[in-house]
Amino acid sequence: MGKTSAVIRLGYVHLRVTDLEEARNHYSNTLGMEVVHEEPGKLWLKCWDEWDHHSLVLTEGGVGLAKFGYKVEDDDALADFERRAQQFGATTSRFSAGENLKVGGGVRITMPSEHTLELYTDIEFTGTDTGAINPEAWPRHVRGVGTHWIDHALISVEDPALTERFMTECLDFRPAERAIESIEHPNLIGSWMSCGESPHDLAFIKGPNNKIHHFAYHLEDWGAILKAGDIFSMDDVPIDIGPTRHGITRGTTIYFFDPSGNRNEVFAGLGYRVHKDFPTINWTADQLAKGIFYHARELNEAFTTVFT
Repeated sequence: MGKTSAVIRLGYVHLRVTDLEEARNHYSNTLGMEVVHEEPGKLWLKCWDEWDHHSLVLTEGGVGLAKFGYKVEDDDALADFERRAQQFGATTSRFSAGENLKVGGGVRITMPSEHTLELYTDIEFTGTDTGAINPEAWPRHVRGVGTHWIDHALISVEDPALTERFMTECLDFRPAERAIESIEHPNLIGSWMSCGESPHDLAFIKGPNNKIHHFAYHLEDWGAILKAGDIFSMDDVPIDIGPTRHGITRGTTIYFFDPSGNRNEVFAGLGYRVHKDFPTINWTADQLAKGIFYHARELNEAFTTVFT
């Protein structure tokens, strides 16, 4: 296309939870999201520094990822991505405006990994809690962790190489970092892919199809990560790993679970910017534990086996 990818960013995550009131308490009180709309069995939430109407939809019944959506620049890009996904062999369909609350029409794609990916151009713009005219640095009424925005998702896929090829050829994502077996045998284990300048807008690792490993919230810095860890202890949130640093992306992190067992992450530190000429970084399997948990250099069983 000769320009930055027309996929802009992760826009929303639709998540299934076993108990809606427990989930409300976790995402609203502990993490600090605002409930912006609710219907029987369903909640829509947003973070204080997000422009859009919502970024998280919780539906009662089961666990795991129902679907996720990425915002794209315009209708031409939408049609182009739809055509390329069809040529790749993916199943696509159109959804109409309003089918997702406050979201315009778009394209629904079943990825090679069986995940449901939605692309859209319009969502109601409601603004951040600090506004766009002479804004304060942060809102005084922030609750709990005070998550800034939903940043990325990491899904599990049976065929990482096929998924990477799909994201590259159909949606113009670029692999910033890869996990491979070895330099001599570069079979793909995982990929951290960018659609802009962030180290990862979507990542995936080898595992069962149509499952999510985690989705992540951006926080300001290491101090905010430590404070989040304190709040998780206060609120009896099960922590999986952290606070620590990633080798991959260089971000600082805590992984933890919502009351239904869906894994969340709080994440700070961009690490680096992914320009068009950014060379892909490779991590070999024998150093992957250091790549994922830079300090401890070991993977716990839950981290590598728990998906929802």
